[in-house]
Amino acid sequence: MALSIRLSRGGSKKRPYYRIVVADARSPRDGKFIEKIGNYNPLLAKDSDQRIQLDAERAKHWLSVGAQPTDRVARFLDAAGVRERAARQNPKKGEPGEKAKERAEERAEKAKAAEEAANAPAEATAE
Repeated sequence: MALSIRLSRGGSKKRPYYRIVVADARSPRDGKFIEKIGNYNPLLAKDSDQRIQLDAERAKHWLSVGAQPTDRVARFLDAAGVRERAARQNPKKGEPGEKAKERAEERAEKAKAAEEAANAPAEATAE
């Protein structure tokens, strides 16, 4: 059985509240789980102690058994010092798309042409 440490959503509409659970990877997000090992309340302030509550000992146990955390839970485990998360790098993420690059080039050409046009009459009157 493939185990996953993930978030299970609770709370009402537009008021999310999550449980950090160990579940079979094939079970639905809010479905049956094996054990609840913590809570996550995104509505609280980021510096609040109540925002993330995690049982580190149980998390270590489930990781040793082979449970795989999701990306978000891996961040929580890293912050709690349970498991180090490798930093992800995607240098192309912040790069603009092709159309945006084309528009930027067109703007640069127009600005250059306008600058040349503004300088040309000034040079003509100077002579």
